[in-house]
Amino acid sequence: MSAGAVREEDTFDVTRVATWLRGQVTDELAAALQGDPQVRQFSSGASNLTYELRWPARTLVLRRPPHGALGGSAHNMRREHDLQAALGPVYPHVPGMVALCTDDAVLGSDFYVMDKIEGTIVGKDLPDGVSLTPEQARALCDNALAALIELHEVDVSAAPALAALDRGEGYVRRQVESWIKRFRAAATDDVPDFADVIAWVTEHQPPDLPHALIHNDFRLDNLVLGADDPTRVEGVLDWELATVGDPLMDLGGALAYWTQADDDATSLSLRLQPTHLPGMRTRAEIVERYCSARGLDVSERDLTFYEVFGHFRLAGIAQQIYQRYRAGSTTNPRFAVFGPMVTHLDARCRSLIG
Repeated sequence: MSAGAVREEDTFDVTRVATWLRGQVTDELAAALQGDPQVRQFSSGASNLTYELRWPARTLVLRRPPHGALGGSAHNMRREHDLQAALGPVYPHVPGMVALCTDDAVLGSDFYVMDKIEGTIVGKDLPDGVSLTPEQARALCDNALAALIELHEVDVSAAPALAALDRGEGYVRRQVESWIKRFRAAATDDVPDFADVIAWVTEHQPPDLPHALIHNDFRLDNLVLGADDPTRVEGVLDWELATVGDPLMDLGGALAYWTQADDDATSLSLRLQPTHLPGMRTRAEIVERYCSARGLDVSERDLTFYEVFGHFRLAGIAQQIYQRYRAGSTTNPRFAVFGPMVTHLDARCRSLIG
């Protein structure tokens, strides 16, 4: 997905940021960053804000929290920066970190700047000029899944900054309790209360699997695909929710975004990625291939929990954003549909529970 004009509500003092940045980098890089960059904004993100900073000799990317953000790990720029810096040496799909700013006087919030991974990013549909044969669509699924499996097999003990993210047993329980609180705190009067779903996930929690490094927002539009080969994964973006925990929680979260061709009309209308295209693997195939690759034997009941919780968690994410939209903290028209999406996710959860 290409960058576009910066929304008025998301503008910042470009000269101040560029001046600060030149003081943080090597002389060689500073020489390539002379003057103010051309700034464009990526529209695909629904949480933190992402901008392209383009100079004639170099292009970088800036990440910052949205206006009106309520804090927490999802908007913690230092955490997101440091995690990727630690992950870079052991996982090849992470952008290089350039600089972190914790001085509010520069931009009004913490932010960081990173290298831009060049390639193609898909949105709800494939970008203009990009097409996939059924064979290519299947290869993209398999390569994306391989990138997720590779992440889950990272030896976090080899990097103290990553190992420190592990809070020990009880990850599933902590996530259930946390997302119930977050959903209720963001509730509006035009969405369901998820009472049945909350009761079910509270009662049916499985014990943690051995912990792994997890992305927690792994989906196609967070992948950079090869410009010359849209089946190849060049990079993985948006590490704001990454941590160490039960890897099947990560898989369940990915499945919540995975709309397939035979889903109902509402699911297809609300889909966020083109996983409905001919050749794309089904959710069941994704689960089977993941468990086979990692040697996991997981009960059907537990797999249902991970998928239900993934949908509930997505509802919580969407509701937090929808609440900001309703309050006028963001005017991005993309977020108007998030209320109906939350309502649909409630129905989807209840259908999975049966």
